[in-house]
Amino acid sequence: MQTNPRKSLLRWSEFRKGSTRIPFEVISKEPSSLLAVEIIRNQSRYGRTVKRIGDVIFSLLVLTLGSPVFVLIGILVKLSSPGSVFYVQKRVGRNYREFGCIKFRTMYKDADELLPNLLEKYPLMRKEFEKDFKLRHDPRITRLGRFLRRSSLDELPQFVNVLKGEMSVVGPRPIVNSEINKYSLFMEEVISVRPGLTGLWQVSGRNNLSYKKRVQLDLVYARNRNFMLDLEIILLTFGVLLFPMDRGAF
Repeated sequence: MQTNPRKSLLRWSEFRKGSTRIPFEVISKEPSSLLAVEIIRNQSRYGRTVKRIGDVIFSLLVLTLGSPVFVLIGILVKLSSPGSVFYVQKRVGRNYREFGCIKFRTMYKDADELLPNLLEKYPLMRKEFEKDFKLRHDPRITRLGRFLRRSSLDELPQFVNVLKGEMSVVGPRPIVNSEINKYSLFMEEVISVRPGLTGLWQVSGRNNLSYKKRVQLDLVYARNRNFMLDLEIILLTFGVLLFPMDRGAF
C-alpha cells in the first residue's frame, strides 16, 4: 500500500538528515510473509507501467544526448591503463534474476583475481571488505578510476541496464549474491523492486553509512516508493554529481 507522497518526503527527509527515528516503522514492522514473486504480483500494474515508461524515456535521453561524454570517458579509460573500457559484474535483480551490471572500468586489469591475495595479505583490509564489501583505499583502483567513482561517472553505462529492464533509474542498491544474507527476512521485499542507478543510499552518504543503515534505506524505498520520492532522489542525485565533495563514493 502506497503512503501519501508528501508525508513520505517529509519523513524520509528527517531520516536523511540523521534523525534517530527510522521512518515508516522499518524496524517494528514485521517482514512480509510473501515471496518476492507474490509481492510483485500484488503491486500496482499501472504504477509499474508508468515507472517503466519513465525509465525508458530518461535512459534514451541520457544515452543519446550524453553520447559524446560516453565516448570521451571510454577513450580516457582505454588510455589510462591496459584492459577493456567496461567492467561487467553479476548483480541480483528483481525476483533474484541475475544480470550483468555495466560500469566504466575503474580498476587495473585482473583486479578481481588480485582481490583474494590482497585480503589474505592484509587482515585489516579483509575485515573491512567482509563488513562493507568495499575498500576505502583500494590499491586496485586507477587514478582516473578514483575520479570516475568520486563523481559517479563510472555508473553512466548502467543506463543500458535500465533500458533493458534490468534496473530502474531509482531503486534499491544493486547487490551481489554474497550480500543477500545481510538483508535477512527483508530480502523478499527489497528484491521485489528493480535495483536503481540511484536511490536513497546514493544521496545519503553512500559508503559513509553503516551497512545496517544501507539495508534500512533500501527497505524504506521498497515499502514507500512513489513518484514524488523518485523525483526528489533524482534532483538530489544531480546535486551529488555537480558537487561530489565527500559523499562516500570510493
